[in-house]
Formats: sequence, C-alpha cells, structure tokens
Amino acid sequence: MMARLNFVLIIAVLVSALAVVSTNHRARKLVSEFEREQERMRALEVEWGQLQLEQSTWATHARVAQVARDKLGMHAPRPQQIYSIHE
Repeated sequence: MMARLNFVLIIAVLVSALAVVSTNHRARKLVSEFEREQERMRALEVEWGQLQLEQSTWATHARVAQVARDKLGMHAPRPQQIYSIHE
C-alpha cells in the first residue's frame, strides 16, 4: 500500500515538474515575442513620423504651386481674366 502511494506521489511530482517547465518555456517565448512586437511598434512609429514629415513636405503651398506650373502648365490668371459675380 505504501509503495503504491509513493509511486502515485512520484508520478504527481513528475507531472507537476513537467508542467512547470512547460509553463516557464511558454512564458519565455511569450516575453520574447512581446519584446519583438514592441520593437516592431517602435520601428513603425519612426516610419509614421517620417511619412508625416514627407507628406507635409509634399503638401506645402509652394510645392503644389511648383507642380501646377511645371507639370500641369498652370498659371495664375491675368487680371482681365478674373470675373466677380455679385448677386
């Protein structure tokens, strides 16, 4: 009877030890994955800042006016081409 109890306790301790090892391994993997995702988040934040800067550069009034003149051949109207409509 005592031998059977010892055997059951040894099996319970082994199962518990394996569960602890498995849980620790899974926790380390999750921490590692979390740190990778945080690094990716920081890289994306840097890229977002760069894209906002680039967008503000491309959208400046001077840049839009330059593209309108150079690529689209647009120009400001002469005073005699401007009409004012009043109701």
